[in-house]
Order: sequence, then structure tokens, then C-alpha cells
Amino acid sequence: MFQQIFMHKPLSILQKLEHPLFDKYNLDVRVKRDDLLHNIISGNKWRKLKYNLEQLKTNDYQGALTFGGSYSNHIHAFAYACKQQNIPCIGVIRGEANYTNNFTLSWARHWGMQCHFVDRKTYRRRFETNFIDELKTLYPNYFVIPEGGSNSLAIPGVAEVLTELNSQVDFDTLITPVGSGGTLAGLISGDSVANQKQHKILGIAVLKQAEYLVDDIKRLLTEEAQNHENWKLLTNFHRGGYGKFSEDDVKRIITFNQQTGVCFEPVYSGKMVLALLDLITQGYFQPQERIVLLHTGGLQGLGGMIEQGRLDANDWPPLSSVDNE
Repeated sequence: MFQQIFMHKPLSILQKLEHPLFDKYNLDVRVKRDDLLHNIISGNKWRKLKYNLEQLKTNDYQGALTFGGSYSNHIHAFAYACKQQNIPCIGVIRGEANYTNNFTLSWARHWGMQCHFVDRKTYRRRFETNFIDELKTLYPNYFVIPEGGSNSLAIPGVAEVLTELNSQVDFDTLITPVGSGGTLAGLISGDSVANQKQHKILGIAVLKQAEYLVDDIKRLLTEEAQNHENWKLLTNFHRGGYGKFSEDDVKRIITFNQQTGVCFEPVYSGKMVLALLDLITQGYFQPQERIVLLHTGGLQGLGGMIEQGRLDANDWPPLSSVDNE
């Protein structure tokens, strides 16, 4: 099953986007549809889990443990990937046990994940060695993958995006949403191959006060990528903080989805879209600039937002592909 899900060479399609603003400012904008890599393990989750799970399978671990919020895309994808490979898995979940039956965790538990709930204060210790050691005592011989799947093993999987893009199109700028930093670090590393033209790479932080991520990203970069100077993390487009968005934000994303025929959601990819539109009107891009957006998936998150009444199900595509698994 590992061979079937992860070991084929993906080549997600590159789709040109039509929008009045792109015409007005003479921009070529395309989206790399990593959201179509897999109907559940989609987008950057596919990329970041690929080599993590290969490491796990080749080193005789008893199981795997990771971290996430109660509506986490990473938790959802990780649980399904482990089920497909018969790997016992633990999710250390930020929140109370009353989230057990929400949209995301219902599926994670359906696929065999054991949820270990911790309060917010405890969850903030997720990077501390002492806390990791405590968890390893509770779950001996479990392979630990950090929140979002962002570690050194995630980098080569994400870097393959650049290998693919360079075979698909000539472009100037690549844009991605940023939560934990692993995807941006992987893209920068993939763009740092010797004798290869470097592109401008922009990360759109989806959480407030995200400046600390710059150091996290630098720590994850490959040695070759340490000298890449043409990347930025933009921290002013978070729309109020992680998981936050206004009614107007949602309307703008829905309109963009209808205009382009591609679904972006308001927590990650939609914030990238809104940042793009705002940057265009601010004159950030040069005429004839060739821009690629990386669609990092995460559409399962719509289920939780609809469940909470934050979104209207009629405005979004059905999530039946999840139900069929």
C-alpha cells in the first residue's frame, strides 16, 4: 500500500487562472493543483508525509505519533495514511475530549487513530524535549512527527514541487500559504539546486505574530538553500489570526472560486488568494510577471467550519469523496 500511495512520482496539474484583475495588471497566474494528488492525503500533507512514513516503515517502529488541533488537516491525512499502511497511530490533540466526534476527529478515529487530548498550556510544550520524552514513555518505540509534519524528512518531499514545476512552466514567482513553515522551507530548498535559476518565493503566513517562523524555516533549510536570498515570509495577511476570517473574506474567496473554477478554503489557500489580490492592487508585481500559486489542499477543513456554522454548505463543494473511504 505504501508503494501505491506514496512511491509513484506525482505530477500535479498546472492550471491557468482567468480573472479580471490579472488581465488589468497584465499578469500570468497559474495554480499547481496539489489538492488533486489524493482525495484525502492531499496537497502539502502528501508531500510532507511521504518520506516520514518511508522512514517509519523501514525502521521497525511500533507506531507513529503526531500533534495537531481538533480540526487539523495534518491529523486527518496522517490518520488515513497510517490506516492504509496498518500503522498504529496516536494524535496528541490540542483541546478537550468533547471534540472527539467533530468532523475531522470522527474520521481520524474511524481510521484507527487514538486521540490523546491535552489542554492548550500542555500543547505549547509540544517542541520541548522533556515533553517528547514523556510521550515516548507512554508510547514506546513510536516514531514522532511534529505538528504539521514539518521536519527534515518533509523537506525533500516538498522540494519535488520545484522539480515538477521546472518541467512544466517558466515562472518568476511561487506563492504558498504558511502554517508551520515546512512547506516554505521545502520550496526554498527545492529552488536551491545547483545550476538552476532561482525564483522569487513568497510565503503567506496564516497566523498572527508569525515572525518567529522565519527562524524555524531557516533551521529546516538544506545546506544549499541557506544562501537562497530571494524568499520572504509575509506576515500581514493573516485576516485576524489562525482560523479567523471575516464575512467579507469569505465572500471574496467564494467569488474568486466561482471566477476561476478552483476551490480555495478560508484558513490556508484562501488567505493566499486574498493576499495575492491585495498585493496586485498594491502594485507589488511587475507587468507580465509569471506567478504560480501552490494549492496545499486542506479542503477537509470545510467540513468542520460548516459543522460549526461558520460557513454555508451551499457555497462549497460536497465532501462526499471523504465519505466514500
